[in-house]
This record gives sequence, structure tokens and C-alpha cells, in this order.
Amino acid sequence: MKNYDLIIIGGGPIGLACGIAATKAKLNYIILEKGVLVNSLYNFPEQMTFFSTSNLLEIGDVPFVAHNDKPTRKEALEYYRRVYESWKLNVRLYTPVSGMQQTEDGYIVDTPKEQFNTKAVIVSTGFYDTARKLNIPGEDLPKVKHFYDSPHPYVNQKILVIGAANSACDVALETFYKGAEVTMAIRSNEIYPKTKYWIKPNIENRIKEGSVKAYFETSVTEIKPHSVVLNTPEGEVEIENDFVLAMIGYMPDYSLFENLGIPVDEENHKKPIHNPETLETPLPNVYVAGVINSGLKTSKLFIENTRVHADMILEHIKSKISQMA
Repeated sequence: MKNYDLIIIGGGPIGLACGIAATKAKLNYIILEKGVLVNSLYNFPEQMTFFSTSNLLEIGDVPFVAHNDKPTRKEALEYYRRVYESWKLNVRLYTPVSGMQQTEDGYIVDTPKEQFNTKAVIVSTGFYDTARKLNIPGEDLPKVKHFYDSPHPYVNQKILVIGAANSACDVALETFYKGAEVTMAIRSNEIYPKTKYWIKPNIENRIKEGSVKAYFETSVTEIKPHSVVLNTPEGEVEIENDFVLAMIGYMPDYSLFENLGIPVDEENHKKPIHNPETLETPLPNVYVAGVINSGLKTSKLFIENTRVHADMILEHIKSKISQMA
């Protein structure tokens, strides 16, 4: 069993930033990532453009030069590959963490292949990998997608987009422009007010002109192989359907929190319980970093305002490891 000063769970931008901070602190560390490098970003839509400017996505003093003010997914993947290579970060890919046990001097972290001994743990797993569910009949049908990649599969298809925030509006517009027949099911009586300023008027105009059909104050009650059932203000409506794109948001992996023993605040948006000054959880020497710290309030934290978490945590870890030595 290999021994480390620090294990970082999650190889996204903030996990990499923690690895950089651990490198600077001369700690023996490893980053365990369940999928590919920056797995969440890899699963973003092909043509996605970040809302943040490239300089706000920088970590480790590695310049991020993009072709335009707002970088693309492709540019971000290339940038974080360069960060990984520049810092020669110790990353183990395709290594999901399944559990953790506390020991006298730290923790044993479990993966399907092997176990690791460590004095401290940082959990920085993001939330994009775990989609919110509708919890309705038919959600498990193959035609239901919680992640969107490309508009090509939906050419000349009847699709239902569920949601009214950035992702849903973006998907509705892109699939419409590529030839899909688009219907939206929206719980509220309007498009989400904080939708990006260049998307909101576009989708509202498409709805107004009838190019995109929208059911407001509506929920989806059942998904069938060739139709969907909607609960609208006028009553139940069943419409023909080929694909359902449920763009209703994402959340932290709470099953992982449970397996690690990290408690959450059920009354405060299910945030992982932690000290806001050190980011340490009630488990000694176990920390949470990045967007997962906002729990279900996923619009509060981003790469740009959680980059500081790495240095905050490493300063605290260094002081505690020196005390344990």
C-alpha cells in the first residue's frame, strides 16, 4: 500500500490547482480522477463557450491564451493539459474512489484496484458529472439525455428540452438551428431571468415567433417511447416525441460524500459541512474544495472564485502535517 502526505480526489481545474499547491509545498501527493483529465470539462457540449474570460480560468501561473475573449471547451481542454504537463502533476486517471477509512495517523482511501494511505485528503469532484433527475416514469428510456454533446443526432427529430436556464436555452437554440422540431417544458412562467444576456433575448424571440414551442408553468409527468405527457395550466397534454433533453442542472455526488463519511447540511442547500476559513470538514484533515462547497446552489461558485481554495487548504495542511511529524 502506497503512502502519501495528501490525496486529492478529483482531477478538474481545482483539483489540479491543489496538486500545484502541494507541489510547491513539497508534499508527497497523488490526484485520483475517476475519468479523463478535467473530466467534467470533457463532458461539456462540443461547441460550448465559457462565460468566464481565459485569465479567470488560469491556474499555476500558466498563461491561458484563447482566440477570443471567452474561451471554448476545446481551448480549455488544451490549456489544462498544458498545466498538467508544465507542473508534471502526479495524476492517476480512470481511478474512482469508492470509500475511505480513518486510521490512527490518517486515512486509507479505497479504489477498485488498490488502497492508499494518506495523512490528509482534499475532495474536489465538482458537480457536472451528476445530473439532477426528474424521478418520473420513463426517465430511464434510451431517448432521455441528461448531458448534451452535439446537435447532429437531433436533426429532423421532435425533441423536448426541459428547463429554462442557460443550458436548456442554449440546447433549444442550437438544436432548432440545426433542424430539430423543438418544444420546451418550463416550470416557471418565464425564461430564467439570469440567463446569459446574449442567449435570453434570442430564445424569447424564437418562442414569440413560434419557431420554438414553449409550455410555461409546466411539468413533465411521464415519458413514453414515442411521446411525453405534460401537466400544463390548461390540463394534461401528450405530444409526439423522439428525444428528451433534461437540462435541469447538476449536483455534487452525494453518494461519494456518504462513502467518504463527509456530512452535509440538509437545511442549507446540502452543502458539505466545512470550516469556511480552512475548508476542513468535521473529519480531521479532510477538506472540500471548488464548486462542491456550494451544495445544490450550483450557480454560486465557479472556477474563477474557487481557485483560491488550493492555497487556503495547503496552508492549513502544512501546519497540521508539521504538528503530526
